[in-house]
Amino acid sequence: MTIPMRAAFKVRVHCPVSSLTFAALLRGELAAIETDAVAAKVLAVIRGPNPLGDFDLYQGVFEVSLGMEGFTVTDRATPTAGEAGTNTLCPTLVITSYIDAAADPGELRTALSALLNAHPWETPVIEFDDRPTNLLTRPAR
Repeated sequence: MTIPMRAAFKVRVHCPVSSLTFAALLRGELAAIETDAVAAKVLAVIRGPNPLGDFDLYQGVFEVSLGMEGFTVTDRATPTAGEAGTNTLCPTLVITSYIDAAADPGELRTALSALLNAHPWETPVIEFDDRPTNLLTRPAR
């Protein structure tokens, strides 16, 4: 038996969120992500008219993991969190989505640029794996 698959690029956005959003998510209030200032912008990009999260029957598909980022701000930075010389911890969501490997390269660049523009940090942490991964699919009915 052959299992059908489709090739897709993985995109992971390490998205800073407010402590209030993070706490609400920990309590199981999943809709809190929709009103977070940064997460809402990232989700708007994923849900927009682009190849991000395109699963044919479903659009705007993403997964979320709760996390934390740590960094030390340098004197050259203009941080949105933390102060120069201090160790900073920020509540973070890792928002993962996929882009079909056959997507138009121009649309791919536009979608990735939109994610960069939605991210508030000077040095956004957005991973793009340009080696396609295989996503299992169901046989056509």
